[in-house]
Amino acid sequence: MAEKRSIFQEVDSVQKPAATPGGVTRDSGRARRLVRAWLMALFALVVLMVAVGGLTRLTDSGLSITEWAPLSGAVPPMNAADWQAEFDAYRQIPQYQLMNRGMSLAEFKVIYWWEWGHRQLGRVIGLVWALGFFALLVSRNIPPGWTGRLLLLGGLGGLQGAIGWWMVHSGLQEGMISVASYRLATHLGLAFLILGLIAWFMMKLGREEALLMAARRDGDRKLKGMSTGLLHLSFLQILIGALVAGIDAGRNYIDWPLMAGGFFPPGMWTIEPLWRNLFENDGTVQFIHRIVGYIILALAIGVWFAARRTGRMATKRAFDWVMVAIFAQMVLGIVTVMHSSPWYIAIWHQLGAVAVLTLVLRARFLSMYPLAQSVKGAKP
Repeated sequence: MAEKRSIFQEVDSVQKPAATPGGVTRDSGRARRLVRAWLMALFALVVLMVAVGGLTRLTDSGLSITEWAPLSGAVPPMNAADWQAEFDAYRQIPQYQLMNRGMSLAEFKVIYWWEWGHRQLGRVIGLVWALGFFALLVSRNIPPGWTGRLLLLGGLGGLQGAIGWWMVHSGLQEGMISVASYRLATHLGLAFLILGLIAWFMMKLGREEALLMAARRDGDRKLKGMSTGLLHLSFLQILIGALVAGIDAGRNYIDWPLMAGGFFPPGMWTIEPLWRNLFENDGTVQFIHRIVGYIILALAIGVWFAARRTGRMATKRAFDWVMVAIFAQMVLGIVTVMHSSPWYIAIWHQLGAVAVLTLVLRARFLSMYPLAQSVKGAKP
């Protein structure tokens, strides 16, 4: 039992600290910066993955590797015999027999390297995630409450690899010369979900929790709701765009604003049962992609006008950039279709979708967590 002291007894002028600094975690600001820098690297890699994946699809390279070997597949063919074995396996699938019969080994190597690079980049992303996560965990540089969110990214990345093979496997079936479009949409949709989560986490880590909680009280609920609707519709458009790519619908009906001289393309509902037209009829799928694009532009204009009324200049500028990105993406989409979707234009259209999604997320974030500003920066 501690010895009793008189209330008049002097105490030491130097007080012992209640807790050792860094006992639970290192400086929280430093931890947030480290995690954010790691997420930035992952974000850049996933954007690169989306671009390489798009080019793999546009060059019809995705079926050149006919097996899923997560570990041994990291090593490419090392000699002539290995290359011949890979080529012989490719010549057994319908894509070669129905579309590429007579392809030379040299031509096969071109499409092989695209698919191998795509898969290898996936392995690199998984490695960067694992090394970064466990390094941050061991060094206690994960801010409180963030471990589960960062684990979620790793889990979604692993799921993406499995879905990638599920997609490729569909293209190896009898009568198929490319992967199933709905599986391609699932694969691309998950990539954009991962990208969106990384971007959102980066934004939240850019400010301390206390500042975010304070900013949330000043959030604009109307702008948050409108930007959420715009976000969902943009994501839906990305999925529809994957369906367009999956059946090469962007290479037909190259007139605009009409389609084959009319508002509706001919034969919109010729496939039985009717629902299959929504996924397999090139005219129907491209028509839906166009109409949803017009709706997104109209909604973006409405959101932009609503944002004009906010006194938060950073929020207002964020919605300005959303408007610019959506308009540019629409123009780029029209140019892509009118040139029958060549890869060197189509890939920029796909990257434009990344820009739109990221900028909409940023505008939504600033509507929820507006930046503090001086009286001079306020709306007059």
